Amino acid sequence: MSAPLLEVRDLVTHFFTRAGVVKAVDGISFTLNPGEVMGLVGESGSGKSITGFSLLGLVDAPGRIVAGSVKLNGQELVGLPQAELRRIRGKTMSMVFQDPAMTLNPVLTVRRQMRLALAAHERMSDAAATARCVDVLSRVGIPDAARRLDSYPHEFSGGMRQRVALAIALLHRPAVIVADEPTTALDVSIQAQILAEMKDLVRDSGTALIWISHDLATVSSLAGKMAVMYAGRMVETGPTGTVLSAPRHHYTRGLLDSLPSQAEPGQDLRQIPGSTPSLLGLPPGCPFASRCPAGTATCAQVSPEITWEGGRGFRCHHPLVEALA
Repeated sequence: MSAPLLEVRDLVTHFFTRAGVVKAVDGISFTLNPGEVMGLVGESGSGKSITGFSLLGLVDAPGRIVAGSVKLNGQELVGLPQAELRRIRGKTMSMVFQDPAMTLNPVLTVRRQMRLALAAHERMSDAAATARCVDVLSRVGIPDAARRLDSYPHEFSGGMRQRVALAIALLHRPAVIVADEPTTALDVSIQAQILAEMKDLVRDSGTALIWISHDLATVSSLAGKMAVMYAGRMVETGPTGTVLSAPRHHYTRGLLDSLPSQAEPGQDLRQIPGSTPSLLGLPPGCPFASRCPAGTATCAQVSPEITWEGGRGFRCHHPLVEALA
């Protein structure tokens, strides 16, 4: 069997603050093959975005990767000098941020920004560069792409700016794209359009995609497999349909129960009691123990190891067994 395109093993990222050590990512492991889409879901502060930043070596001080491995096409990325990481970022692995303002320079035209991104990794003629830019802009749904090359970011709507940011990420036909909640700030109709375009791009190019989101509906429509994060840990992972229809972890079940679609007309929405623990002072056991309906003294003191069953994994001493109705 060939090695996976992306292999992440026991990844740990900490932030060293005056208040203490923030365990933002705590032992994350997964693999990704060409053309696969993986959803990474969880509440705000669960560590999903920092996981994405860690994959590309984008964690700045006071944070750093303290343990684990990230291999891309068999090459270890953890510990690589920044100069070598820059040769990989944007070419073999790219990131699309939630806010396109993190990608787009407001005082440069789209043409200039795309040409700079191209020049970072490839040398080509003006005609070839322009053709590449127009092609990629067209693929992500920018109408009249040749003319819009000379527009500035403020001349695009929010949805179109996000498409431009996606186009820049696609310029070098990367093997992996990490998309950090890129549709969160957009209205529902624009979200649906971008999701459809992402499906087409993955199908046509074979690019692997990590889709980071708090929106289970979005992940269910896009990703073939998913991982649920809580307090820096991956608490459940597996095929998306299986995880959503028959969750084994109580946190996953709580997320599903809190969806509006699960409430009867006239009923209040369900919520998970309590709040996420501070990553500065996590309990010794399962971080969800104090909020879990099945939590015991063992849960509070002993951290559960991951259990693998039929291609899915979960960390729970008392896993659920019944499927959702």
